[in-house]
Amino acid sequence: MAHFEIHAADVPAARDFYAGLFGWRFHAMPGGEEMDYHLIEGDGLGMDGALTAGLMRRMGPAPAPGTPIRGGTMTFEVNDCDDRYAWALAHGGAEALPPQDYPGIGRCAYVEDGQGNVVGMIKPEEKA
Repeated sequence: MAHFEIHAADVPAARDFYAGLFGWRFHAMPGGEEMDYHLIEGDGLGMDGALTAGLMRRMGPAPAPGTPIRGGTMTFEVNDCDDRYAWALAHGGAEALPPQDYPGIGRCAYVEDGQGNVVGMIKPEEKA
């Protein structure tokens, strides 16, 4: 994967949510004003990272909470799955799948981000 985008009806709320959840930083992209497009920077993300990313205003209606996922789901590595999951729920996220252990994989959880997207987080299992 080279690039991903997150679509949001409320771009400022989405920036705050993802900045708090993953420590990302956002910068308005020159020429992207019509879409309220922001480049995302963070651990492994951005023009200096291996992966580029963007946040933009959703151009249509968001899926209703609790409905089937429409689109891809991204899962990001975190240091503490339970802590990040609790943070997400306390800051406007909704439960999609609570933290669970998957033998040989790690501890994983999914939340709805308040913008119609589902995002995952994983603390990989330490290798013996």
